Amino acid sequence: MSASIELMRPKNLILAAATVPLGAYFALEGSDVSFPYLTVLLHTMAVLFFTGAGNAMNDIKDADIDATAHPQRPLPSGRLSLEYAQRFTITLWALSLLCHIGGLLSFEGLSAYIIAPTATIYVFAAVLMVTYDHGLSTKNKGLSGNIVISLLVGAVILYGSAAVGGLGVSLVWWIFGVVFCTNLAREMVKDCMDMEADEGTRHTLPMRYGKEKVRMAAYVIIMAGLVCLYMPFWRGPFAFGQLSLQLPAILMLITLNGPLYKGEDALVAGRIRMAMLLGLVSFILASQF
Repeated sequence: MSASIELMRPKNLILAAATVPLGAYFALEGSDVSFPYLTVLLHTMAVLFFTGAGNAMNDIKDADIDATAHPQRPLPSGRLSLEYAQRFTITLWALSLLCHIGGLLSFEGLSAYIIAPTATIYVFAAVLMVTYDHGLSTKNKGLSGNIVISLLVGAVILYGSAAVGGLGVSLVWWIFGVVFCTNLAREMVKDCMDMEADEGTRHTLPMRYGKEKVRMAAYVIIMAGLVCLYMPFWRGPFAFGQLSLQLPAILMLITLNGPLYKGEDALVAGRIRMAMLLGLVSFILASQF
């Protein structure tokens, strides 16, 4: 059981679990619609199983690479068999689809206004997830693979918003921008970290342009994410003074230039993930004042 949970990569699941309710919360903020707890819970579970299935598929595909790059993971370490991981992945996909359908059916006043965007995001994300490792294999194509993963991570907040009919709320899109940009930078840095292990199997940005240039580009993209973070406090719905609530996330991101210059890729990747979580928490706090 422990190895099965590890195969789903629980650290990634935490961000997914936090983002779906956040999307729904901000979509309904200021409206007279009561928060649909059951609907949001089911959609959150759909994303958790979806993300877990995608991570498991990735580990199955990369079992040989991880034997060198990440030998402690469940498959290369021998704690799980390949056959078990494949069955487990199918189960996760089935549970995700069931929770997605249940979430749609549980929302009062269900209409095409809810079904169409929510189902579209789910199907689009599923296509991106499958073609990441199979078919087009965008994972092996450097920047396109980084963009696909970042779209998948950012789409979660859009999914939560669409599930309650709030896809048109501008705040949701700014948060999507923050998550997309910071995660894209993180994926680029992770490619720097894994460049040697990826030789012969992937064609990543560090292989083409060198680690130093990719790290510099990642920092520029992080700055673009900070612009998206700033916009809701400049244009609304938050007051400009509430931007101080984002200081922990902002400082964690703008001080990454030093670790990037030193080539501390693992440290940078971890700090970006933590900054994303701090940023999401700060958006919640800002809505309370």
